Amino acid sequence: MKIIGNGVDIIENRRIKNSIKNKRFINRIYSNSEINDSKKINNKTNFFAKRFAAKEAFVKSIGTGFKYGINFNDITVKNNKSGKPVLILNRKLKNLLKQRLNLKKFKINLSLADENKYSIAFVIINKI
Repeated sequence: MKIIGNGVDIIENRRIKNSIKNKRFINRIYSNSEINDSKKINNKTNFFAKRFAAKEAFVKSIGTGFKYGINFNDITVKNNKSGKPVLILNRKLKNLLKQRLNLKKFKINLSLADENKYSIAFVIINKI
């Protein structure tokens, strides 16, 4: 596998704590799946902060940022059965990767971490 890109993002949790009080912010940034998953979580600030950082790290890894019609809620962060975080891209974003970056088959690796004040995400994209 060849590494196509990597991205990292760190965010101060306090920024997200203030922002998630606004429903419009939550609906603009997070997918319905993430919003539903948050209902089971006690520390919503860190939950949402890690996901925000993951989305920022992802767009950095593909080298476009939030251009070409990419929106935050096109990207979903889930945890697999063992708890490992994974990125799920909607169809529009997958098509964009195929067309603009010539990525037909790829693997996204995601790592998340948080502390009291900060959350961080690291993304590596491999071409298969």
